[in-house]
Amino acid sequence: MDSPISAALVSWGNAWLTGHVGLDEAVDRVERVAGPQVVEVGDPPAETTLRAFLVDQRIEGLSSFRLALPIPGDPLGLTGPPAFNGGAIDAGQAAIAVLPGRCVGLVPSPDRRGSSYSGIRWTATEASATVPDLPSLAEAEHMLTAAIRSATEALLAVDGPAQGFPSLDDTEDTLAPGYPGRAHRVGALAARLSLALRLADERGLTSGQLGTRSEALRELDRAVRRARVAAHHAIVESGQPQI
Repeated sequence: MDSPISAALVSWGNAWLTGHVGLDEAVDRVERVAGPQVVEVGDPPAETTLRAFLVDQRIEGLSSFRLALPIPGDPLGLTGPPAFNGGAIDAGQAAIAVLPGRCVGLVPSPDRRGSSYSGIRWTATEASATVPDLPSLAEAEHMLTAAIRSATEALLAVDGPAQGFPSLDDTEDTLAPGYPGRAHRVGALAARLSLALRLADERGLTSGQLGTRSEALRELDRAVRRARVAAHHAIVESGQPQI
């Protein structure tokens, strides 16, 4: 999915859970990203609205959301079980609702009904309560800076068509109120680079040039995804001074 809907749910969900925005505002901002949203829960599956799902989970002790941005070979943010991991990897994203002693994994998919309705359907399944091994915001920012420098050096050595890199004004910082300034800064840079990676144009390059650039972009993508995850978790980090 091209839509950053999992990031939006994690950002605004955490802002709601930490008291920086109300539930109605949080749901409204998430639905602005990709339209109306429903959650499929239970077995047999039953459909409920995103707002009702959040209220129910809050009653059960929902304390925070985590973001997963996995790709094949790099299950970033995932700790199982395999059924949830597989769905999240196929979607390229997921949100994990953290409750006392357990987690609920939420995998988004397009929800189209007829010619006019277009939204998101979240499939809720049990997820492992194991905390994933993720970098802190400071570590992720350092990794991203190093990856940018390395990728720039590699790409400058490759002749070929110029790439279109969007300015910061062309990308949206999806973080909600309550996040530290450093998280907004890292999140905005990661969002810009994520868009640049999607716009990368391979036409007109030789196989050798493609290999050089592919490796550089692969490492940059890895750092970008970690920076986005770390930025979206920063609001619930404890004992981590932010500037």
